[in-house]
Amino acid sequence: MHSSYTLFLAAVLVTGRQAAAQTYEVQDLYQGQDFFNDWVFYTGSDPTGGNVIYQNKTAAQAQGLAYVSGSTTVLAVDSTSSVPAGGDRNSVRITSQKSYNGGLFVMDATQMPVGCSTWPSFWTVGPNWPTGGEIDIVEGINNQAKNQMTLHSGTSNACTIDTSDSDQYTGSVLNSQCYSTQQDDSGCSIMDSSTTSFANGFNNAGGGVFALLWDNSAGMSMWHFERNNIPSDLTNQSPTPSTWGTPSGFWSAQTCDISANFYNHQMVIDTTICGGWAGSSAYESSGCPGKCTDMVANASNYANAKWVINYVAVYQPQS
Repeated sequence: MHSSYTLFLAAVLVTGRQAAAQTYEVQDLYQGQDFFNDWVFYTGSDPTGGNVIYQNKTAAQAQGLAYVSGSTTVLAVDSTSSVPAGGDRNSVRITSQKSYNGGLFVMDATQMPVGCSTWPSFWTVGPNWPTGGEIDIVEGINNQAKNQMTLHSGTSNACTIDTSDSDQYTGSVLNSQCYSTQQDDSGCSIMDSSTTSFANGFNNAGGGVFALLWDNSAGMSMWHFERNNIPSDLTNQSPTPSTWGTPSGFWSAQTCDISANFYNHQMVIDTTICGGWAGSSAYESSGCPGKCTDMVANASNYANAKWVINYVAVYQPQS
């Protein structure tokens, strides 16, 4: 028998994760022929030490590494050039011109980069890393089967995953401490429970949707939906995340000061090769052959190292 007080507590738990029945409306929709107009092509050296040369817009388009076909946007790693072992292969990293301090962030993709040595990610980042924080919505390496979602904080304000209330998310906690430095940048991670959330499993399922709900008062929630299970309200561009069920990952504002640790974030989509994570001991334990730096020379390995994106959208609460 449930007392009214018990029901009240249950309601508090639900609304603590996400605002009840809050519908969101489109703020920015990145799709189709205008997609690249709102993004900057990063051309600096890879901060993760990867074996890539990031191309500018003109060069990337000329090489077929960045293009729009109909309403679909493709971001690819070079898979035709001859590159020596340990050399650098051309790739693409783009950053949104706009910055955000909250909202519902959505990527719908039919394919993500796969292959040994690859390290694809869709993430957001604030100024002066790690001070402004980082939110990794989609990330993984080599033969990883499930998506890894991570928050990186860089201030003295608390930020951890609430491991005492694991029914608030369906994934598995890998590390609960979000504080990151240049020397220790693992952050606080949750591994998705589904093998269709990353790499070949994601692609073979026809892709799907990744969503981040950034609510400064409640916390960070992340979902992955297979193509056949995308909520109809999201398809209709009037999403109500409170109806989506338990997220794959949740970082409660009760144990993380969201607004103090995460602000002025730009979205980033990229694929690097090897680097500090994919090319470390993780490569050796992944089942991939040889050395990561040797794999760089195998052009055919990168034939499917591409993002095929239907759209990226940012929503804000409907007034």
